[in-house]
Amino acid sequence: MRLEEKFKELKERKEKALVGFVTAGYPTAEDTREIADGLIKGGVDILELGLPFSDPIADGVTIQRASESSLRAGMNPDLYFEVAAGIKGAEKVCLTYYNLVLQRGLEEFVRDCESAGIAGLVVPDLPVEESKPLLRICEVHETDLIFLIAPTTTEERMAKILDAASGFIYVVSLLGVTGAREKLSDSVSPHIRRIKEMELSRDRPVPLAVGFGISKPEHVRAVCEVADGAIVGSAFIRIIEEGLRSGLEGRKSMLNGIEEFARSLKKETKIA
Repeated sequence: MRLEEKFKELKERKEKALVGFVTAGYPTAEDTREIADGLIKGGVDILELGLPFSDPIADGVTIQRASESSLRAGMNPDLYFEVAAGIKGAEKVCLTYYNLVLQRGLEEFVRDCESAGIAGLVVPDLPVEESKPLLRICEVHETDLIFLIAPTTTEERMAKILDAASGFIYVVSLLGVTGAREKLSDSVSPHIRRIKEMELSRDRPVPLAVGFGISKPEHVRAVCEVADGAIVGSAFIRIIEEGLRSGLEGRKSMLNGIEEFARSLKKETKIA
């Protein structure tokens, strides 16, 4: 299923999308499959699976720690696609950095995404102005190349992104890097309004999902009142970290905690 079709299906059910992020290979590849199952059982509609890179410029300290641990444990693109292929029950998106895509080769990387059942690709360090080669290959393989729009994105660049976009737009809610915050940024609503106003001049508006700093059920509800979905990442990684610190019993509790937390977030996406 293409990602826009998933958003359409959710809209018909009077729901918004819950996008859950975890780092593949953290703490191990096998754990990733179990964690993903917990997220999906809890109601995550789209699973954003991070392929770790040694210099993750968009990630905050929580996801950076997870990436470093995953790389030390042996995560690499071959293992990543093997893990991703084994995860069923939700649409999947790969988040990684352009260096890894280039190293593997654009065609091969996107083809591997397609083979693993990955419907979309997020590359935070790839500017829209330099995206045409990858965009063309994604279109051939029916893989959505997902762009980010930040509060600092200029009108000119936003127009280019909206022209090229498919799947959904990753709306960055605040300045800085990823990471759980206590309070949702006050800039979210005007930022979404600004994007929607520009979308009015387009024939085909693309769904908007808000990420960065979304960490509580009340954040998800507030986001879903103005956008098409909420993206939660660091809050899930923190649950995993806490479970690992508590030994075997903590690990079992962590898997239950992941599922229950996802369920509490998903409940807030159901807007009347």
